[in-house]
Amino acid sequence: AKAVSNEIQDKEVAAEATQREIDAARKGYAPCGTYNAVLFFCIRDMAGVDPMYQYSLGWFIALFVRSIQGSEKADDLAQRLGNINDHFTYALYQNICRSLFEKDKLLFAFLLCTRVMAASGSLRPAEQQFLLTGGVGVPEADVPRPAGHEWLSAKAWGEMCRAANASAALAALPGHVAQRPDEWRRIYDSVSPEVEALPGGFHASLTPFERLMVLRCLRPDKVVPAIQAFVAASFGQRFTEPPPFDLGGSYKESSCASPLLFVLSTGSDPTAALLAFAESMGYGSKIAAISMGQGQGPKAAALIAAARKAGSWVLLQNCHLAPSWMPALEKICESIKPDNTDADFRLWMTSMPSPAFPVSILQGSVKMTNEPPAGLRANLRRSYALDPIGSPEFFEGCSKPGAFKALLFGLCFLHAFVQERRKFGPIGWNIPYGFDDGDLRISARQLRMYIDDNADVPFDALKYAIGECNYGGRVTDDKDRRLLNTLLSRVYRPEILDVAQPFKLSESGTYVVPPEGDHGSYLAALDALPAFPQPEAFGLHDNADITKDLQQTASMLDALALTGGGGGGGGGGGG
Repeated sequence: AKAVSNEIQDKEVAAEATQREIDAARKGYAPCGTYNAVLFFCIRDMAGVDPMYQYSLGWFIALFVRSIQGSEKADDLAQRLGNINDHFTYALYQNICRSLFEKDKLLFAFLLCTRVMAASGSLRPAEQQFLLTGGVGVPEADVPRPAGHEWLSAKAWGEMCRAANASAALAALPGHVAQRPDEWRRIYDSVSPEVEALPGGFHASLTPFERLMVLRCLRPDKVVPAIQAFVAASFGQRFTEPPPFDLGGSYKESSCASPLLFVLSTGSDPTAALLAFAESMGYGSKIAAISMGQGQGPKAAALIAAARKAGSWVLLQNCHLAPSWMPALEKICESIKPDNTDADFRLWMTSMPSPAFPVSILQGSVKMTNEPPAGLRANLRRSYALDPIGSPEFFEGCSKPGAFKALLFGLCFLHAFVQERRKFGPIGWNIPYGFDDGDLRISARQLRMYIDDNADVPFDALKYAIGECNYGGRVTDDKDRRLLNTLLSRVYRPEILDVAQPFKLSESGTYVVPPEGDHGSYLAALDALPAFPQPEAFGLHDNADITKDLQQTASMLDALALTGGGGGGGGGGGG
């Protein structure tokens, strides 16, 4: 009995030692759990920006497990956890961006960045609140505003004096500006103040976030490009370049029990892209589409029931027009299981943002947006990826490749021009027209047909087809029509075919038609363009940016406030 007792004691000692080793190993992984909990609360709080931004904890964990498997292995625990965190952060950014509107993609990257920094203690809550609110509720430093300097408004001076109390590093800022206002006037007058070095040694002594605070005081219109530079410096350039629309990638993420949802915006219609994708997957004749509305619910339910048995696809268009049927759709989606549905079945839906859309479907679906991306460069890149321009047969099959590729680049520039100019409000267009991908597709096909069917390029016919029919068919204001025709006459002219010198698409020569080459050479030329175009690219004065940029800054900071501010994260609440 004593021998048995001793053996039990030895085993208890060994078990306790093993338990201590397990606890120590588990604690080693705790920082990874803490880090990724911060990321989860980032995506949870995005629902405050738009009701369609809903993501489940189960989906988040599944993505995390994939990152554990897909990240680079390492023997050192700290290195291994760093690899997992880096891989998962970018995978999360890519997957979430797929379902965000363009205006919210940089906001999400900045939210990730600031939440991670706040959790690590490198960013103070008072500094974050100042960026969002301008220091509302913070007492002002007692420094008189310099006399005779009208460029320094009372609002900017007030914010600067509050910044001195919001951050210890900025305590001397109002005094330095008051003593040397001419040095700071250089920042105020700069075309790109976000890249200028701050005077008086402040640039070297301040953190990148504190420099953002200074810019908010002096030039709030340039906060958005400064935020982009901040994210690039903190997390890497790839977090400022959202992945392009990828229908095939989204399809691979789905299953018969996971619907696919297009979140619509004004002027966007993914139906053509979906039908082309269905054709390429062999489902061209096995996809049934129905436009939702009054009385369409029972028909949609019957289509879904038949498709679940046959293994075909169903497209429910404009679900926001049938809010009363949404609870029934939720029950149908809950009943779809892999064991009672053909594995090839897919349920596709389109909907504008709507509070009536069931949260359970939003959390369980693969969500996508298909908007024109922000900026001329990103817009041009997207155009070159769209059907038919992205097709090698179309791009390389013209009988006069030099003329076709030059004019096609001009057409893509025109498409980006007319869409991006909307952001300038009435300065851009008197009426904000919904130019979309369909205009580009038909114009590109007509361009190819006209060039193939004529010995010489019929510039007049091309200008009429595009300026009066395709794009011009949307234009109702006479001044807007004159603008469109003026742009066409500047792009579609014989000089664009002259290979001896680059053809300028903007006065500065920043945007030119690249030399003839393959599809990849045009993408490489686009990568060299600036991410943020200057107003001259649109034929506007430099000051045209100010109102637009101020609106973008206000919109982003307001949206950040809806997420609960840039920091914190944690506490109760479900996924």
